Amino acid sequence: MSLPIRIVLVDTSLARNIGSAARAMKTMGLDDLRLVRPQQFPHAEATSLAAGAADLLDRARVCDGILDAVSDCGLVLGASARPRSANWNVLDARGAAARAVETAAGAPVAILFGNERNGLSNDDLALCQALLAIPSDPAYESLNLAQAVQVVCYEIRMAQAAQPRRLERDIPPATAAEVGRLHEHLARVLDAIEFTAARNGPQVVGRLQRLLGRAEPDQEEVQVLRGILTAVERSLGSRGER
Repeated sequence: MSLPIRIVLVDTSLARNIGSAARAMKTMGLDDLRLVRPQQFPHAEATSLAAGAADLLDRARVCDGILDAVSDCGLVLGASARPRSANWNVLDARGAAARAVETAAGAPVAILFGNERNGLSNDDLALCQALLAIPSDPAYESLNLAQAVQVVCYEIRMAQAAQPRRLERDIPPATAAEVGRLHEHLARVLDAIEFTAARNGPQVVGRLQRLLGRAEPDQEEVQVLRGILTAVERSLGSRGER
């Protein structure tokens, strides 16, 4: 039975990379492929490069945005070869695979791969709890998209083999959709109390989003945080009525 771990390709330029990624997934026992704004799909070249994995392409879901692709996921990881802000947790492929397999016991997991030229943007990473980096020679850090997918899928396969017995979490992790709504609620309250007006609003909100990502809150923790924000909104409203 395939693990509930999905591969999400974002803004992929070349059809052949979609087909090769599908083949890489199937060889390692994964079958959930999501495509966010693909430039060439469906396409004969994708089907040709998929070889015996054309069924994954047939089932692949095309999404308008990343939230649509990961809304039900309890863990979202973003593959990145570029150095990012120090506020990110960065896992190597092996550590990320172990985390993905562990989380998949209780909730779906998504791993994002960006465009062949530019990778994932900071906006693309907003719902990620951590970054995934594949260690490579600093003199030539150049992996093809499908190669990167193959490495990650292999590590997932090995992590699954190393953890034959997985315990479910007592409380499921918050889904990406729930975390996204928390992000929106937090931004709305910060604006209402004029916290962001005196600061660089987008930067402050982005740092708080990364903080929440590192915390990996469960569903009850998200409900508590949103309850606090709702109480703040009610307090503001009652003061306005006086």
